[in-house]
Amino acid sequence: MNSHDLSPGSKLHLQTPTVLSPSISKLTGFSVYLKLENIQIPGSFKIRGIGNLCQKAKESGCKRIVCASGGNAGLAAAYAAKQLGLPATIVLPTSTPQFVADKLRENFSAEVLYHGSMWDESNKHALELSKDPDCVYIHPFDHPDIWEGHSTIIAESSVQLGFKPDLVVTCCGGGGLMNGLLQGMWKEGWNDVPLLVMETDGADSLNAAVKANKLVTLPGITSVAKCLGACTVSATSLEYCSKHKVISSVVDDKEAVSACLRFADDHRMLVEPACGATLAAVYSGVIEKLIKGGELGPIKSVLVVVCGGSGVSLNELQKWKEQFSL
Repeated sequence: MNSHDLSPGSKLHLQTPTVLSPSISKLTGFSVYLKLENIQIPGSFKIRGIGNLCQKAKESGCKRIVCASGGNAGLAAAYAAKQLGLPATIVLPTSTPQFVADKLRENFSAEVLYHGSMWDESNKHALELSKDPDCVYIHPFDHPDIWEGHSTIIAESSVQLGFKPDLVVTCCGGGGLMNGLLQGMWKEGWNDVPLLVMETDGADSLNAAVKANKLVTLPGITSVAKCLGACTVSATSLEYCSKHKVISSVVDDKEAVSACLRFADDHRMLVEPACGATLAAVYSGVIEKLIKGGELGPIKSVLVVVCGGSGVSLNELQKWKEQFSL
């Protein structure tokens, strides 16, 4: 094994390509490379971290996976469990769309339970179920094994690019992806590469924490980017902001949805608004504004983590397009 050993969760996630985007590079005036996590089988980057956690849980004798998530984390947990030969119980709030439950059951053979009208209530029930010693609870983002799995995004990108980019761009919900990317950047010696972390207005718990210099709990999630919907960011994410140059930036829902539409036109791929927040950094001129404002130095190359997301379809994209008059 060499320094680029990709073993954490490697039996479960794909090594995704890192590709140059000619259209976005032309738009921005610098080289934009896309790390295509949207092509992971469960739909997003989540399988890296959650796969790593599930794999380690099985090695420790776990007999069942339990997760409370009707989004990408639940799909990743169900997929990982199926691949590892473990049963999975996914607890959903009653507000979860039927197609999500159908996908969990039909594609990944998960047991689906409904409990409570909000995620917090579903999560409490999942924690209760996890008191069974044979079960392991899978948090959507806040666990070191999850961050370790996500760090492989940078290990792969470093090999694929063959050079160090001037900037890495991602988004933040609860902070799991951000934490993993920073760990990966430190392992690869990218300590001097800034990380631009995008959120949408109404799902901006990291930005609120950075401004207050302490954890802030949002009163609720009002953004269409529901997968950025953690009311409180991971404490580790805020801590990492003092150890690395992290720039927190917020766009509105219209900019995030516009980025999804433009990305679909440019690259013929669908991503959800949480990922659109990341892409808005290049489509809405966020990076250029940061350079002009002196927060970033000269930029020649940018690595954009296209995190993906399963909560998108042609119909949903059309609804958002009409909602924001795009």
